[in-house]
Formats: sequence, structure tokens, C-alpha cells
Amino acid sequence: MNACLLGLTFALICSSSRSIAAENEPQQEQTKATYLVIYRPGPAWLVGKSVLEQPLKEHGKYMLSLYIKGSMKLAGPLTDDAGGAVLLAVADESEAKTIVAADPAVKSGIFVYEMHPWKLQPWDEFAKKTKGSTQPVAPAEHQSGAR
Repeated sequence: MNACLLGLTFALICSSSRSIAAENEPQQEQTKATYLVIYRPGPAWLVGKSVLEQPLKEHGKYMLSLYIKGSMKLAGPLTDDAGGAVLLAVADESEAKTIVAADPAVKSGIFVYEMHPWKLQPWDEFAKKTKGSTQPVAPAEHQSGAR
């Protein structure tokens, strides 16, 4: 009986801690800065080869490690073989620059990159507001009184 109670208590504690962590996760996510990284062919790019034929095995492993860590949210090759793109969610620009500079494909010259801070719009919220009104609701920074 004591073992059952102990097991139940442990399960409740674990469940509560997961719920608290899940509740805090959106708050932590909001404090992160978002960066769009666009990779383009660099000096070591194998001319005449598609992005899928480039030696990017170490780059792929690196991207996976960033995803597991939570720093990288989305990534993939551009289907026109012009490079790739990555969405980072990090503490600040310094962290984003450090991550990209450590990328094996950047270090080897396969890719060069450009990085832009990116403000993602809360489109779900805008859509919910629109459903409740007859007029579309635009983001506040895009609304103006001038016509």
C-alpha cells in the first residue's frame, strides 16, 4: 500500500512539474529573439552540384544539435538550389552570430550567409480577432490613419 501511495505521489509530482514547465515555456519563448539566416553558395560550393549533392553531412549534424537544444526552430534547403534557410530563436544577436560562425558549412566555405532579426507576427491572434468582427484586423504597426 505504501509503495502504491509513493508511486502515485511521485507520478503527481512529475505531472505537476511538467505542467508548470509547459506553462512557463511560452514565456521563455517570448523572451527569445528570432533571426532568419539565409545560406548562399560560398567559395567552396561544388559548382554544378545541387544543394543535396554538397558535402553537408557535418552541417546537418550541427543543425540537428541546434534543434535538439531548442536554438533552431526550422531549417532546410531552398528547392531552387540557391542555398538554405534557418530560423533561430536565441537570447540575442551575439548568440545567433556565434551559432552561425560555428556552423561547419560556414567554416568550410560551402556557405556564406546573411542574418536578419525577424519579428514574427502573432497571426493566430489576428485571425481569432478577425473571426469575431466583419473587418479584418491588421497588425498594429501596419495600421495608419493616412489614406
